[in-house]
Formats: sequence, structure tokens, C-alpha cells
Amino acid sequence: MKKDIHPQYYPEAKIICACGNIITTGSTRPEMKVEVCSACHPFYTGKKRLVDTAGQLDRFQKRFEKSTQIKAETAKKKAKKTKKPKTKLVIQKKVSKKKVARKNIAKK
Repeated sequence: MKKDIHPQYYPEAKIICACGNIITTGSTRPEMKVEVCSACHPFYTGKKRLVDTAGQLDRFQKRFEKSTQIKAETAKKKAKKTKKPKTKLVIQKKVSKKKVARKNIAKK
């Protein structure tokens, strides 16, 4: 392994669950906090209960509020921009002298 490019490794890192369970493992972080672990997850405990649905709903609502605020700000910015009236571009065809002479001859 190359020296001075790898993060510091903590062989006694602690994972702390919201239920109070503490797991010791190796990691590049000295301490981590989690919401659900094997001691409190319904799959491992066999108990049926809702797993942090309120937290998920709160996070979704925060993201939704941010998106509505951003949409409102962009709408305000668009309203502030005043569109300049577009001027019509008149293109005049240049007719060569030879064509004009031919047309004059054809008319006579």
C-alpha cells in the first residue's frame, strides 16, 4: 500500500444505535450513529413494528419544502426578467444588375 494516501483506521470503532446497542468494529471513523441495528430491526427480532416511518416522512417533507421554495424563487426570477419586444428583421434581397436588366428587357 502507498503511504500517506489512506485515511486513519480505527480498529476499535464504535457503532451506536438509537436503541442503545453498541457494536465495536473496525472503521475509518472512530464513532458512528445509526437508527436501526440487528438488535432492534423487525427482521432480526421477529416483532412487527413500524421502523422509523416518521423520520422518513419528515425527511421527505423537508426535501419537498425545499423544492417548492426553489420553484417559487425561479418563478420570481423569470417574472423579473422583462422581455424586450422583438424587432422584425427585414431582409432585402439584393438583385444583381444583370437580373434587373433582363427583367426590364422582358417587360418591353
